[in-house]
Amino acid sequence: MFDKINFKIPLDKFIENALYHPKKGYYSTKNPFGKEGDFITAPNISKVFSEMIFIWIISYWQKFYKNKEINIIELGAGNGEMIKQIIISSKKFNNFHKNCNFKIFEKSEKLIKLQKSRLKKYNIKWLKNFDKLDNKPVIFLGNEFLDALPIKQYIKNNGSWYERYVKKHGKFFKFKNIKCDIKKIEKKLNLNLSNKHKFLEVPFEAIKILKKLDFIITKKRGCLLFIDYAYTKCEMIDTLQAVKKHKKVNLFDDVGNADISHIINIPFLKEIVKKLNLRLKYTTQRNFLLNLGIMKRAELLSSNKNFLEKANIFYRITRLIDKKQMGELFKVIYIYKKNNKFNLGFK
Repeated sequence: MFDKINFKIPLDKFIENALYHPKKGYYSTKNPFGKEGDFITAPNISKVFSEMIFIWIISYWQKFYKNKEINIIELGAGNGEMIKQIIISSKKFNNFHKNCNFKIFEKSEKLIKLQKSRLKKYNIKWLKNFDKLDNKPVIFLGNEFLDALPIKQYIKNNGSWYERYVKKHGKFFKFKNIKCDIKKIEKKLNLNLSNKHKFLEVPFEAIKILKKLDFIITKKRGCLLFIDYAYTKCEMIDTLQAVKKHKKVNLFDDVGNADISHIINIPFLKEIVKKLNLRLKYTTQRNFLLNLGIMKRAELLSSNKNFLEKANIFYRITRLIDKKQMGELFKVIYIYKKNNKFNLGFK
C-alpha cells in the first residue's frame, strides 16, 4: 500500500493500513508489548488487574447465569496475558470454570501466533468472526481495544465541513482536508452533530463492531466490558496519536513501525449505544479497581514477601490506580441490555 509514490486516502484507511496491512502493518509485523516494545498494558503491569476483571466476570455470572454455560470472549487479546490470568483465577472456582468457554477474537495473524504460543496450555478457541457462536450468553472483554480501531476526522472551517485525508508525495505524508457533505455523515450516524461541534472523530469501525455485538447479546444475552483511554467532555477534540518506544512520535515519522490510537469520547459513545437500544455506564479505572478490592488483594499477595517484593507489588498497583498515571486516564465502560443492569465496580 505505502510503496506507492503518490496517493490520497481517507484517514481511517490510512490507519487501517498502517496498523493492519498484512505484510507491512504495525500489528502484522511487531510485538509491541512490554519494556522492549512500544507500550505496556495494564494486564502486563500486574496480574492483579486481570484478577479484578475476573472477580467482576464471576460475580456477573453468579447474578445472571449461575450453573449455566457462558462464553468469555476477549476482543484483541494483545499478548494474551489478561485472558491467561482470568483462566488461572477461574480454575479456583470449579463450578464456574467448567461452565466457561474462553475465546479470543483477534485480527492480527502475528498476534494470534504469539497468543497460541503463550496460551497453549489453556483451552481457548480463536475466532475470525462471530457467525458460528453457539447459543450461550456472552461476556465480551476489550482492554485497549476500541482505541486501536480506525477513525475518521471532520473539521469545520468558515462554516464548511472537511474530511481529513492523508496524502503521500514521494516519501512524505501530510494531511489534506477535502470538503464533504456533513449531512450525509449525520444521516449515516442518525445523529445531529454539526451544530454542536467544530471537530469530529468518528469511529465507524467501532460502530460496526458494536452493532454486531449488540445483535449477539440481544439474541444470546450478555454484556460488553471495555477498559480504554477515554475522556468525558462533550466537545470533541483531536486525540489521534502515535507511540513508539513508550513515547509519542509524529504520526508520519515511521509509518508501520509505531502504534496509532485515539482516545474514546464517552458522550459520543453513549449516543451510539443509545441508538442501538443499549445502556452504558462508566467509571475510572481507579474507582473500578478500588471498588473490587485491589488493595486487599495486594495486601494478601505481599503478606509473606520481603521488602523489595512488597514494594514491587504496590508500585505496580500504584501505576494502575494513581490519578496521575493510569487511574483517571483509563475508564471502565460497561455496555448492557436494559434487563442486565449490574453495579459491581461502578458505585
